[in-house]
Amino acid sequence: MALKTVLGKKIGMTRVFTPEGKAVAVSVVEIMPNTISQIKTLEKDGYNGVQVAYGQIKKPTKAIVGHLKKSGLKSSLKIAEFKTDETVNLKVGDRNTLDVFQEGDKVKVTAVSKGKGFAGTIKRWGFHRGPKTHGSNNIRQPGSIGSMFPQRVVKGRKMYGHLGARQASVLNLKIVKVNKENNLLLISGAIPGPAKSIVKIQAVNH
Repeated sequence: MALKTVLGKKIGMTRVFTPEGKAVAVSVVEIMPNTISQIKTLEKDGYNGVQVAYGQIKKPTKAIVGHLKKSGLKSSLKIAEFKTDETVNLKVGDRNTLDVFQEGDKVKVTAVSKGKGFAGTIKRWGFHRGPKTHGSNNIRQPGSIGSMFPQRVVKGRKMYGHLGARQASVLNLKIVKVNKENNLLLISGAIPGPAKSIVKIQAVNH
């Protein structure tokens, strides 16, 4: 089984035109070298998975240096791991490229969303404003969070706080174009994260 998951760097957004002349907004992702650094198996590790080395890291730990040295890779690479349902037809040192995808494939894109800082309930959760007239002072405040049972703030209550900078996924996006010359994938719609951030692209049926 091929590993239909790759890591890439988000470049930005643009648009392409269909043969009918319709403009389609796309996100551009540069697929960086994804080198297999370790194969996890059910018998040895308790689960099936693939470990991938990518990108660059300025100050690698001794653990990463020693681990990558065994596989003959540069010690300055980052490491990510993907779980799989079954074993893959890969070995240490192989490269996973954008060739695993074709135009029209449906994918799931995962990345860390843009950080928005501290935000109120209107921006964070879409709360409505309170009345501005008749002596009301509750315009952008969240309002009552409960004064009776259970005499505490219930976990998960929608309140003000840090917005963004969390892992987010978008499902069923479509591969619009595969540019093998420049190692680029053009994916329909918007994907999480700022420009130059690392994104994981995974086939939906994988």
